[in-house]
Amino acid sequence: MNNLSGRGRVAGLPVWDRCAVMGVVNVTPDSFSDGGRWFDTTAAVKHGLDLVAEGADLVDVGGESTRPGATRVDAAEELRRVIPVVRGLASEGVVVSVDTMRASVAAQSLAAGAALVNDVSGGLADPAMIPVVADTGAPFVVMHWRGFLHGGNVKGAYEDVVTEVADELHARVEAVLAGGIAPDRIVVDPGLGFSKEAEHDLTLLAHLDRLRALGHPLLVAASRKRFLGRVLAGPEGAPPPARERDAATAAVSALAAHSGAWAVRVHEVRATADAVRVARAVEGARTAGSAPDALSERGAREAGNTPSAEREPGVCGSGRTPGTSDEQGAEGAR
Repeated sequence: MNNLSGRGRVAGLPVWDRCAVMGVVNVTPDSFSDGGRWFDTTAAVKHGLDLVAEGADLVDVGGESTRPGATRVDAAEELRRVIPVVRGLASEGVVVSVDTMRASVAAQSLAAGAALVNDVSGGLADPAMIPVVADTGAPFVVMHWRGFLHGGNVKGAYEDVVTEVADELHARVEAVLAGGIAPDRIVVDPGLGFSKEAEHDLTLLAHLDRLRALGHPLLVAASRKRFLGRVLAGPEGAPPPARERDAATAAVSALAAHSGAWAVRVHEVRATADAVRVARAVEGARTAGSAPDALSERGAREAGNTPSAEREPGVCGSGRTPGTSDEQGAEGAR
């Protein structure tokens, strides 16, 4: 794996030489950005396959909205929504993540072929979650979470959001480790939009290095969230609808990839897939540009001399390692 940005790898999952793209399939009637569009199992599986065709490396399937004020569905309904979609995508060879706060849904999803558990509560909502994940050996996403988004939890209060989020994530990771999940199977997520205002989300994005210092791969889930609407609207305007925030999401994806994120979680995949590949190409060009032969060539040019050999195509022009193909380069709400 390429570790130039220190993004790390997650045991039990494929290795990507760049920031991975996690596509979102919400099998819900009430998600904030696309509720009801993929509620039917057949439509949801097709959408997941379409996301992979557009460049998603893995697909996150969720059956419960976590938007502020959302009513929780019962476990039986969540299972009814999620399991057929997980099974259908896994049977097609898709790397599937299950977005759930319930241990029973995680366990049955893993049995149906899911490879990763993405729990927005980091195991706090269901005490059985950590033992279930530890027993299966599945990778686990630990998100920063201060409770369900009701009342005072919707708007978090912070004196130093980066320090507090990093400290709280560290404490949660320690608890997850104590529960038996291996350190090389833990991913951390700053929980953008969860008990955070727009300025908190932006500050966290500006300091992803502090979160990477926790020593685990980092997942950034900014897609279509409220803080992007606030940025696009400006001080006086009305935020655009969630589905009109995809270009802004791709911009955040490029920034997160540049900052060493392991993966970004997005609803619209194509633009973000392009964005992370460009970020990887720039990273490769930067590395090539600091090599001794490149430095010598630059020195020769500065001295008015022409090197005896031309630079190998692809090193600076394409940003790819010679011999690789394009394919190889290639609101707290959910």
